Amino acid sequence: MNTLAERATALCPRRILIVRLSALGDVVLSSGLIPALKQRWPEAQLSWLVASPAAPLLTHNAQLDELLVLPLDRWKQLWRTGQRWQAWHEFRAWQRDLRARRFDLVVDPQGLFKSGVLAWLTRAPLRVSLWPREGNQLFMHGCVRPAIPAAADRIISFEYRALAEALGAPGFALDLAVGEGPRQRAAQVFAQADVGPGPIALLAPFTTRPQKHWVEARWAPLAQALRAQGLQPVLLGGPGDVPAAERIAPAGSGIVNLAGRLKLDETVAAVARGQLLIGVDTGLTHMGIALGVPTVGLFGSTAPYLQGGTPQVQILYKGLPCSPCHRNPSCQGRFDCMRQLTLPEVLQAAQTVRQAATP
Repeated sequence: MNTLAERATALCPRRILIVRLSALGDVVLSSGLIPALKQRWPEAQLSWLVASPAAPLLTHNAQLDELLVLPLDRWKQLWRTGQRWQAWHEFRAWQRDLRARRFDLVVDPQGLFKSGVLAWLTRAPLRVSLWPREGNQLFMHGCVRPAIPAAADRIISFEYRALAEALGAPGFALDLAVGEGPRQRAAQVFAQADVGPGPIALLAPFTTRPQKHWVEARWAPLAQALRAQGLQPVLLGGPGDVPAAERIAPAGSGIVNLAGRLKLDETVAAVARGQLLIGVDTGLTHMGIALGVPTVGLFGSTAPYLQGGTPQVQILYKGLPCSPCHRNPSCQGRFDCMRQLTLPEVLQAAQTVRQAATP
């Protein structure tokens, strides 16, 4: 049987679709598929199907020929308000439009049932997914199941790199673009917050699961230590992070608190401006890595990647017997894996990645 790379080569795709709907961090981590597929098939039109919350991460990417935003929220709203026939009618029209694009190759790095169904709706002659779950493989012609490497070889996005290589497209490199409008807006917000022209240390303490958080009381001393080194600490987060951000960075703390003040693509622009980023396992930390910002990642309940692939990235991870626990912590809320990451070692890692970035 031909390999996936041989099948893709024989197909010589003219239209390629990536299906990765969410989440924010995973969209960033799978963005390396864009240059990989473009390098392999430079004449092909490359599209990406994404859910609306993550769409701003891809809107400004010049290598994407088309961004398709799944109107799922619209269909749900129609269904909830009793307009079920209208919801079905709009879905069918969208499905026909999707199929009319005549994609030759669909790459599904999400590997879930919903992404598999969407890939199948294209009727593309070659559909390939990564680590299929929930019956995703039923909708695919081929699946990539890379083994999890040993810690020393677990480089960031290793699974997405393996997917690209399986298709004969080895040119994988994270690809996060900064739009000019978001850049100007981020600069405006920075100016309003009195962020000076000097070096900036971005702090990303927030994510969706408490077991992924570092000890909250340690962020302020970290910021103070960074200020003593001549860095301006800037706290980033979404609207839901505002209460916690205000605890970490109260008025007069010397920390610029921008939580909830930037849209997603503006946050990308803000991250690109940093000289250092320290964060937990969250999309903002992955943005820093993708944008080449010296980055320190604080991992505990999750440990998808332990190597940044560059000396400008360090991942701190204790690897306790119970780690990684993912969504099922057994420590009764102590989160020992994160608590054991001390302030001195975080500062040391920050110094190391900054020195690596110095010409």
